[in-house]
Amino acid sequence: MAPAKIRGTVNQLFQLTTCIGILVANLINYKTDQIHPWGWRLSLGLAVVPATLMFIGGLFLPETPNSLVEQGKLEEAKAVLIKVRGTNNIEAEFQDLVEASEAARAVKNPFRNLFARRNRPQLVIGAIGLPAFQQLTGMNSILFYAPVMFQSLGFGGSASLISSTMTNAALVIAAIMSMYSADKFGRRFLLLEASVEMFCYMVVVGVTLALKFGEGKELPKSLGLVLVILICLFVLAYGRSWGPMGWLVPSEIFPLETRSAGQSVVVCVNLFFTALIAQCFLVSLCHLKYGIFLLFAGLVFGMGSFVYFLLPETKQVPIEEVYLLWRQHWLWKRYVEDHDEKTDQ
Repeated sequence: MAPAKIRGTVNQLFQLTTCIGILVANLINYKTDQIHPWGWRLSLGLAVVPATLMFIGGLFLPETPNSLVEQGKLEEAKAVLIKVRGTNNIEAEFQDLVEASEAARAVKNPFRNLFARRNRPQLVIGAIGLPAFQQLTGMNSILFYAPVMFQSLGFGGSASLISSTMTNAALVIAAIMSMYSADKFGRRFLLLEASVEMFCYMVVVGVTLALKFGEGKELPKSLGLVLVILICLFVLAYGRSWGPMGWLVPSEIFPLETRSAGQSVVVCVNLFFTALIAQCFLVSLCHLKYGIFLLFAGLVFGMGSFVYFLLPETKQVPIEEVYLLWRQHWLWKRYVEDHDEKTDQ
C-alpha cells in the first residue's frame, strides 16, 4: 500500500515496532524478575495487553487495494486507494493493480511458477539468499556471548537480562536509523556497508577471544568493556541492514502472481535456518571456540559479495516495474530475455 518513494520507511515500521515490543518485554522481565515468587506470572499475564490491542485493531483494519481487486471488489478497492493516497488521481495506479491481478489470476500454480526460469532472480535472491543469510550473519553468536561479557564487567546473575535489554535497545535505535536511510541511501548501500562493518567486528572479537579468553584465563574488565561496545556496534549494523532488509527486499521483488508463494518460502527458509543455527551453534562453539566468529566473518564476506554481484537497487522502484531491473542486470537478463524471446515466438 505504501507509495514507492517511502515504501522502505513504511515497511521498516514492522521492524521498529517488533524491536520496541521485544525491548518492552525485556524491561518488564527485568522488573518482574525482582518480584518473588510470582513475578513470572505477571510477566506472562501482561501479554494479554498487546493481544487485546491487536484484536481490537483488527476489527477496524480495512482490506488493502490489492486484496480487494483480487476479490473483484473494484469500487471498494478504488475507494481505499483514494483514501490512502489522499488524492482522486489514482486511475493509472488502479489500472496497474487490475492488470497485475488479472495476470496473477491466470497463474494456476503459483509455487510451480515461482520455480520457473523467468522467476529465477526472485527465487535465488528473495526466497532463498536473503532470508538464509539473515540468520547466517552471526547475530546469534554475538547475543550468546553478550552475557559472558557483561558478567566479566561485574553484572553478576542479572547479566543475561541486562545484555538482552541493551542489545534490544540497540536494535530499536538501528531500526529508526534504517527507516530514515533505506529510501535515502538505498538497500544495496545499507547491506554492503553493514557487511564491511560486521566482518570487521567479527574478526576483532574472534581474534581477541583467541588471545585473551578461555583455558582458565579471565577476561580483563577493560577488554570486556571494549567487547561490549563492539557487540552493540555489531547489533546496530545488523539492525539497520540485514535484519530489516531481509524482509523488505523480498517483499519488493516478487511479482503479484507469485507474491504469496514467494513470501511463504521466505518465511519458511528464514525459520529453517533459524532452527538450524539454534541446533548447530552450541556444538560448533564447543569445537571451534573463538573460530566460530571467524567462520561467521567468512559468511558475512560471502553475503556482501552476493549482494554486490546479484542484487540490483530497488529503492523507489514501483513493485510493478521491478521486473525491468532484471532485464538490465548482467546475469539475470539472460533468464528474463530467454523467457521474453520464447513468449514472442
